[in-house]
Amino acid sequence: MTIILALIIFSILIMVHEAGHFLMAKRAGIKVEEFAIGMGPALWQRKKGETLYSIRALPLGGYNRIAGMEGDGFDDPRGFNRQPVNRRIGVIAAGSVMNFLLALLLFMFVFMVIGLPSNQNVIGQVEPGKPAALAGLQAGDRVVQIEGVPINTWREMVDIIYQRPGQEITMGIDRNGEQHNVVLTPIKDPKYGVGLIGITPTWERQGLLRSIILGFQETITITYLILSGMVQMFTGQTPPEVVGPVGIIQLVGEAANFGLANVLNFMAVLSLDLGLINLLPIPALDGSRLVFLGIEAVRGRPINPEKENYIHMLGFVLLLTLLIFITYKDLIRIFG
Repeated sequence: MTIILALIIFSILIMVHEAGHFLMAKRAGIKVEEFAIGMGPALWQRKKGETLYSIRALPLGGYNRIAGMEGDGFDDPRGFNRQPVNRRIGVIAAGSVMNFLLALLLFMFVFMVIGLPSNQNVIGQVEPGKPAALAGLQAGDRVVQIEGVPINTWREMVDIIYQRPGQEITMGIDRNGEQHNVVLTPIKDPKYGVGLIGITPTWERQGLLRSIILGFQETITITYLILSGMVQMFTGQTPPEVVGPVGIIQLVGEAANFGLANVLNFMAVLSLDLGLINLLPIPALDGSRLVFLGIEAVRGRPINPEKENYIHMLGFVLLLTLLIFITYKDLIRIFG
Protein backbone atom coordinates (compact mmCIF):
# COMPACT_ATOMS: atom_id res chain seq x y z
CA MET A 1 0.00 0.00 0.00
CA THR A 2 2.92 2.34 0.73
CA ILE A 3 4.34 1.74 -2.75
CA ILE A 4 0.92 2.36 -4.34
CA LEU A 5 0.49 5.57 -2.33
CA ALA A 6 3.98 6.72 -3.31
CA LEU A 7 3.27 6.01 -7.00
CA ILE A 8 0.06 8.03 -6.79
CA ILE A 9 1.95 10.95 -5.22
CA PHE A 10 4.77 10.77 -7.79
CA SER A 11 2.26 10.64 -10.64
CA ILE A 12 0.25 13.62 -9.40
CA LEU A 13 3.35 15.77 -8.87
CA ILE A 14 4.81 15.01 -12.31
CA MET A 15 1.43 15.29 -14.04
CA VAL A 16 0.80 18.71 -12.46
CA HIS A 17 4.29 19.81 -13.54
CA GLU A 18 3.68 18.71 -17.13
CA ALA A 19 0.21 20.27 -17.09
CA GLY A 20 1.89 23.60 -16.35
CA HIS A 21 4.01 23.32 -19.51
CA PHE A 22 0.95 22.19 -21.49
CA LEU A 23 -1.41 24.96 -20.37
CA MET A 24 1.15 27.71 -20.89
CA ALA A 25 2.07 26.36 -24.34
CA LYS A 26 -1.60 26.30 -25.33
CA ARG A 27 -2.08 29.82 -24.02
CA ALA A 28 0.95 31.02 -26.02
CA GLY A 29 -0.42 29.42 -29.21
CA ILE A 30 2.39 26.88 -29.43
CA LYS A 31 1.56 23.55 -31.08
CA VAL A 32 1.31 20.69 -28.57
CA GLU A 33 1.32 17.38 -30.40
CA GLU A 34 0.57 15.14 -27.40
CA PHE A 35 -0.30 15.35 -23.72
CA ALA A 36 0.02 12.00 -21.96
CA ILE A 37 -0.91 10.84 -18.48
CA GLY A 38 1.45 8.02 -17.49
CA MET A 39 4.20 6.36 -19.50
CA GLY A 40 4.56 3.32 -21.74
CA PRO A 41 1.95 1.80 -24.10
CA ALA A 42 -1.28 3.74 -24.64
CA LEU A 43 -4.40 2.37 -22.95
CA TRP A 44 -6.62 5.11 -24.35
CA GLN A 45 -6.04 7.98 -26.73
CA ARG A 46 -8.13 10.57 -28.49
CA LYS A 47 -7.17 13.42 -30.75
CA LYS A 48 -8.87 16.74 -30.17
CA GLY A 49 -7.83 19.46 -32.55
CA GLU A 50 -4.10 19.18 -33.14
CA THR A 51 -3.31 17.49 -29.80
CA LEU A 52 -3.38 13.78 -29.04
CA TYR A 53 -4.53 13.08 -25.48
CA SER A 54 -3.56 9.69 -24.08
CA ILE A 55 -3.55 7.57 -20.92
CA ARG A 56 -0.54 5.29 -20.66
CA ALA A 57 -0.09 1.92 -18.96
CA LEU A 58 2.52 2.93 -16.36
CA PRO A 59 1.18 5.38 -13.74
CA LEU A 60 4.40 7.39 -13.60
CA GLY A 61 3.55 11.02 -14.17
CA GLY A 62 3.14 12.13 -17.79
CA TYR A 63 4.75 14.11 -20.58
CA ASN A 64 4.22 16.63 -23.38
CA ARG A 65 5.34 16.52 -27.00
CA ILE A 66 5.67 20.15 -28.01
CA ALA A 67 6.55 20.90 -31.63
CA GLY A 68 9.96 22.46 -32.12
CA MET A 69 11.23 21.53 -28.70
CA GLU A 70 13.05 18.24 -28.98
CA GLY A 71 14.09 16.61 -32.23
CA ASP A 72 11.16 17.44 -34.51
CA GLY A 73 8.89 20.25 -35.58
CA PHE A 74 11.69 22.79 -35.89
CA ASP A 75 10.22 24.00 -39.19
CA ASP A 76 6.69 24.38 -37.79
CA PRO A 77 5.82 28.11 -37.64
CA ARG A 78 3.98 27.45 -34.38
CA GLY A 79 6.81 25.36 -32.96
CA PHE A 80 8.39 26.17 -29.62
CA ASN A 81 11.68 27.21 -31.22
CA ARG A 82 9.93 29.84 -33.39
CA GLN A 83 8.41 31.71 -30.44
CA PRO A 84 9.75 34.87 -28.76
CA VAL A 85 12.09 34.26 -25.84
CA ASN A 86 9.61 35.54 -23.26
CA ARG A 87 6.96 33.01 -24.37
CA ARG A 88 9.43 30.14 -24.24
CA ILE A 89 10.58 31.21 -20.77
CA GLY A 90 6.93 31.22 -19.67
CA VAL A 91 6.35 27.69 -20.97
CA ILE A 92 9.49 26.31 -19.30
CA ALA A 93 8.88 28.04 -15.97
CA ALA A 94 5.19 27.07 -15.84
CA GLY A 95 5.96 23.52 -14.70
CA SER A 96 7.62 24.66 -11.48
CA VAL A 97 4.99 27.36 -10.98
CA MET A 98 2.30 24.66 -11.01
CA ASN A 99 4.24 22.67 -8.40
CA PHE A 100 4.38 25.74 -6.15
CA LEU A 101 0.65 26.30 -6.68
CA LEU A 102 -0.15 22.67 -5.87
CA ALA A 103 1.82 22.91 -2.62
CA LEU A 104 -0.06 26.07 -1.66
CA LEU A 105 -3.43 24.42 -2.36
CA LEU A 106 -2.48 21.30 -0.39
CA PHE A 107 -1.45 23.36 2.65
CA MET A 108 -4.69 25.37 2.42
CA PHE A 109 -6.74 22.16 2.15
CA VAL A 110 -5.10 20.69 5.25
CA PHE A 111 -5.69 23.84 7.30
CA MET A 112 -9.31 24.26 6.18
CA VAL A 113 -10.58 20.64 6.01
CA ILE A 114 -8.38 18.78 8.52
CA GLY A 115 -7.14 21.65 10.67
CA LEU A 116 -4.23 22.34 12.96
CA PRO A 117 -3.23 20.35 16.05
CA SER A 118 -4.95 21.95 19.02
CA ASN A 119 -3.08 22.98 22.17
CA GLN A 120 -6.01 21.88 24.30
CA ASN A 121 -5.26 19.17 26.86
CA VAL A 122 -7.77 16.81 25.21
CA ILE A 123 -6.78 13.49 23.63
CA GLY A 124 -7.74 13.27 19.96
CA GLN A 125 -6.65 9.71 19.12
CA VAL A 126 -5.14 6.78 21.00
CA GLU A 127 -2.73 4.48 19.14
CA PRO A 128 -3.53 0.77 19.60
CA GLY A 129 -0.97 -1.25 21.54
CA LYS A 130 0.77 1.81 23.04
CA PRO A 131 0.89 2.62 26.80
CA ALA A 132 -2.09 4.99 26.64
CA ALA A 133 -4.33 2.37 25.01
CA LEU A 134 -3.14 -0.39 27.36
CA ALA A 135 -3.91 1.84 30.35
CA GLY A 136 -7.45 2.52 29.11
CA LEU A 137 -7.16 6.13 27.92
CA GLN A 138 -9.77 7.11 25.32
CA ALA A 139 -10.26 9.80 22.70
CA GLY A 140 -11.97 12.78 24.31
CA ASP A 141 -10.32 12.35 27.71
CA ARG A 142 -9.11 15.64 29.20
CA VAL A 143 -5.80 15.35 31.04
CA VAL A 144 -6.03 17.56 34.15
CA GLN A 145 -2.88 16.55 36.04
CA ILE A 146 0.25 14.39 35.85
CA GLU A 147 1.98 13.40 39.08
CA GLY A 148 0.05 16.13 40.87
CA VAL A 149 1.12 18.86 38.41
CA PRO A 150 -1.92 20.68 36.94
CA ILE A 151 -2.20 20.44 33.15
CA ASN A 152 -3.88 23.20 31.14
CA THR A 153 -2.39 22.75 27.64
CA TRP A 154 -1.20 19.95 25.36
CA ARG A 155 2.32 21.39 25.41
CA GLU A 156 2.50 21.17 29.21
CA MET A 157 1.44 17.53 29.09
CA VAL A 158 3.89 16.59 26.32
CA ASP A 159 6.81 18.27 28.11
CA ILE A 160 6.28 16.12 31.22
CA ILE A 161 5.81 12.87 29.27
CA TYR A 162 8.90 13.57 27.14
CA GLN A 163 11.05 13.83 30.25
CA ARG A 164 9.97 10.46 31.76
CA PRO A 165 10.70 7.58 29.39
CA GLY A 166 10.55 4.29 31.29
CA GLN A 167 9.23 5.97 34.46
CA GLU A 168 5.78 5.13 35.82
CA ILE A 169 3.47 8.16 35.97
CA THR A 170 -0.05 8.79 37.25
CA MET A 171 -2.35 10.86 35.06
CA GLY A 172 -5.56 12.44 36.27
CA ILE A 173 -8.21 12.65 33.56
CA ASP A 174 -11.71 14.04 33.18
CA ARG A 175 -14.02 11.76 31.22
CA ASN A 176 -17.54 13.08 30.72
CA GLY A 177 -17.34 14.97 34.01
CA GLU A 178 -15.99 12.03 36.00
CA GLN A 179 -12.47 12.03 37.46
CA HIS A 180 -10.17 9.04 36.94
CA ASN A 181 -6.54 8.23 37.70
CA VAL A 182 -4.55 6.21 35.17
CA VAL A 183 -1.12 4.69 35.77
CA LEU A 184 1.18 4.06 32.80
CA THR A 185 4.84 4.02 31.74
CA PRO A 186 5.97 6.04 28.67
CA ILE A 187 8.10 4.10 26.23
CA LYS A 188 11.39 5.54 24.99
CA ASP A 189 11.45 6.84 21.43
CA PRO A 190 14.44 5.07 19.78
CA LYS A 191 15.25 8.05 17.58
CA TYR A 192 14.96 11.02 19.95
CA GLY A 193 15.11 9.34 23.37
CA VAL A 194 11.95 11.03 24.70
CA GLY A 195 8.96 9.42 26.41
CA LEU A 196 5.89 8.54 24.34
CA ILE A 197 2.51 7.07 25.32
CA GLY A 198 0.77 6.92 21.93
CA ILE A 199 -1.71 9.79 21.87
CA THR A 200 -2.37 12.64 19.43
CA PRO A 201 -4.13 15.98 19.98
CA THR A 202 -7.48 17.10 18.63
CA TRP A 203 -7.54 19.17 15.45
CA GLU A 204 -9.12 22.58 14.85
CA ARG A 205 -10.30 23.54 11.36
CA GLN A 206 -9.39 27.00 10.11
CA GLY A 207 -11.58 29.39 8.12
CA LEU A 208 -11.04 30.11 4.43
CA LEU A 209 -9.17 33.41 4.87
CA ARG A 210 -7.06 32.03 7.72
CA SER A 211 -6.25 28.92 5.65
CA ILE A 212 -5.13 31.06 2.70
CA ILE A 213 -2.84 33.13 4.94
CA LEU A 214 -1.42 30.04 6.67
CA GLY A 215 -1.01 28.32 3.28
CA PHE A 216 1.11 31.18 1.92
CA GLN A 217 3.14 31.34 5.13
CA GLU A 218 3.81 27.59 5.07
CA THR A 219 4.74 27.63 1.38
CA ILE A 220 7.19 30.51 1.87
CA THR A 221 8.69 28.96 5.02
CA ILE A 222 9.22 25.50 3.49
CA THR A 223 10.63 27.01 0.28
CA TYR A 224 13.13 29.03 2.33
CA LEU A 225 14.15 25.94 4.32
CA ILE A 226 14.66 23.88 1.15
CA LEU A 227 16.75 26.61 -0.48
CA SER A 228 18.80 27.08 2.70
CA GLY A 229 19.44 23.33 2.82
CA MET A 230 20.56 23.32 -0.81
CA VAL A 231 22.96 26.23 -0.24
CA GLN A 232 24.42 24.58 2.87
CA MET A 233 24.92 21.30 0.98
CA PHE A 234 26.54 22.90 -2.05
CA THR A 235 28.85 25.02 0.14
CA GLY A 236 29.85 22.07 2.31
CA GLN A 237 28.34 23.48 5.51
CA THR A 238 26.25 20.32 5.98
CA PRO A 239 26.79 16.78 4.64
CA PRO A 240 24.66 15.92 1.59
CA GLU A 241 21.41 14.22 2.58
CA VAL A 242 19.70 13.12 -0.62
CA VAL A 243 17.11 10.37 -1.00
CA GLY A 244 15.88 8.73 -4.17
CA PRO A 245 12.57 7.05 -5.03
CA VAL A 246 13.15 4.20 -2.56
CA GLY A 247 13.90 6.61 0.26
CA ILE A 248 10.85 8.71 -0.61
CA ILE A 249 8.66 5.58 -0.54
CA GLN A 250 9.92 4.90 2.99
CA LEU A 251 9.17 8.50 4.03
CA VAL A 252 5.67 8.25 2.52
CA GLY A 253 5.08 5.16 4.65
CA GLU A 254 6.24 6.97 7.78
CA ALA A 255 3.99 9.94 6.99
CA ALA A 256 1.02 7.62 6.39
CA ASN A 257 1.42 6.23 9.92
CA PHE A 258 0.46 9.65 11.29
CA GLY A 259 -2.64 10.24 9.16
CA LEU A 260 -3.89 12.02 6.07
CA ALA A 261 -2.72 15.48 7.15
CA ASN A 262 0.90 14.31 7.31
CA VAL A 263 0.67 12.61 3.90
CA LEU A 264 -0.74 15.76 2.27
CA ASN A 265 1.84 17.97 3.99
CA PHE A 266 4.63 15.65 2.85
CA MET A 267 3.20 15.71 -0.68
CA ALA A 268 3.22 19.53 -0.59
CA VAL A 269 6.88 19.55 0.50
CA LEU A 270 7.76 17.12 -2.32
CA SER A 271 5.95 19.38 -4.78
CA LEU A 272 8.03 22.36 -3.65
CA ASP A 273 11.16 20.20 -3.86
CA LEU A 274 10.31 19.16 -7.42
CA GLY A 275 9.59 22.73 -8.46
CA LEU A 276 12.83 24.07 -7.01
CA ILE A 277 15.07 21.24 -8.22
CA ASN A 278 13.73 21.66 -11.76
CA LEU A 279 14.84 25.29 -11.68
CA LEU A 280 18.46 24.38 -10.93
CA PRO A 281 20.81 25.14 -13.89
CA ILE A 282 21.56 21.47 -14.48
CA PRO A 283 21.43 20.07 -18.04
CA ALA A 284 18.19 18.18 -18.79
CA LEU A 285 16.29 20.17 -16.15
CA ASP A 286 14.09 23.19 -16.80
CA GLY A 287 16.64 25.44 -15.12
CA SER A 288 19.25 24.73 -17.79
CA ARG A 289 16.75 25.55 -20.53
CA LEU A 290 16.06 28.86 -18.82
CA VAL A 291 19.82 29.53 -18.78
CA PHE A 292 20.05 28.87 -22.53
CA LEU A 293 17.07 31.15 -23.13
CA GLY A 294 18.71 33.85 -21.02
CA ILE A 295 21.89 33.56 -23.08
CA GLU A 296 19.82 33.81 -26.26
CA ALA A 297 18.08 36.94 -24.96
CA VAL A 298 21.46 38.58 -24.23
CA ARG A 299 23.28 37.61 -27.44
CA GLY A 300 20.24 38.11 -29.70
CA ARG A 301 20.36 34.72 -31.39
CA PRO A 302 19.68 31.14 -30.25
CA ILE A 303 22.28 28.51 -29.52
CA ASN A 304 22.47 25.68 -32.07
CA PRO A 305 19.53 23.36 -31.20
CA GLU A 306 21.58 20.23 -31.89
CA LYS A 307 24.31 21.34 -29.49
CA GLU A 308 21.76 22.29 -26.83
CA ASN A 309 19.96 18.95 -27.15
CA TYR A 310 23.30 17.14 -26.91
CA ILE A 311 24.06 18.94 -23.63
CA HIS A 312 20.60 18.07 -22.29
CA MET A 313 21.06 14.43 -23.28
CA LEU A 314 24.44 14.29 -21.55
CA GLY A 315 22.87 15.83 -18.46
CA PHE A 316 20.05 13.29 -18.55
CA VAL A 317 22.56 10.41 -18.60
CA LEU A 318 24.45 11.92 -15.65
CA LEU A 319 21.22 12.46 -13.70
CA LEU A 320 20.15 8.88 -14.40
CA THR A 321 23.52 7.61 -13.16
CA LEU A 322 23.20 9.73 -10.01
CA LEU A 323 19.65 8.42 -9.45
CA ILE A 324 20.87 4.81 -9.66
CA PHE A 325 23.65 5.58 -7.16
CA ILE A 326 21.24 7.30 -4.73
CA THR A 327 18.79 4.39 -5.03
CA TYR A 328 21.62 1.96 -4.21
CA LYS A 329 22.53 4.03 -1.14
CA ASP A 330 18.87 4.09 -0.07
CA LEU A 331 18.65 0.31 -0.30
CA ILE A 332 21.85 -0.11 1.74
CA ARG A 333 20.59 2.36 4.35
CA ILE A 334 17.17 0.71 4.67
CA PHE A 335 18.02 -2.97 4.35
CA GLY A 336 21.69 -2.98 5.41
